[in-house]
Amino acid sequence: MSDVYELMIAVDLQDEIAEPELAELNWHLGIGPRPERLTIVTAFPVVVLDDDGLPVIENDPRPLLAGQGAAWRVGGVLCSALASRVGQSRKGWSLVSRQEVHPDDFDQVGELLCWLAARAQGTHLREDGAVGIGFLRFHEADVPDALQVKSGQVAWPV
Repeated sequence: MSDVYELMIAVDLQDEIAEPELAELNWHLGIGPRPERLTIVTAFPVVVLDDDGLPVIENDPRPLLAGQGAAWRVGGVLCSALASRVGQSRKGWSLVSRQEVHPDDFDQVGELLCWLAARAQGTHLREDGAVGIGFLRFHEADVPDALQVKSGQVAWPV
């Protein structure tokens, strides 16, 4: 049995995103090079064996929403896009991403989702203070669950 989930993010972001953050966001979406300095998600711990065969933790940064092409378990296509809303009534950025994620990645992906939620336009704000950020669906389920960020935490529906 596989623990893969379909993650669908659809969010409009405010216009006030600094250039270094925008570069990092593009990297996470797989549409730009990795910046020298990471500030949105900074820790990517992985356990590796050192020269003596002992486990050590290293930092191995990787883009979190960069999957492209045919999905492995959820069907369809994995993709990400970011478009400027210049010239529209709500300036800023529109982001969409469809990815396969494993619960082991929820912490890091959650950091990125919290960052996005903090910059989301007011149209994503719910009455209870949560920010609607997208949907999460277990690969065997027919219907996705709403994915929200509230008080700086992702409410993972699993």
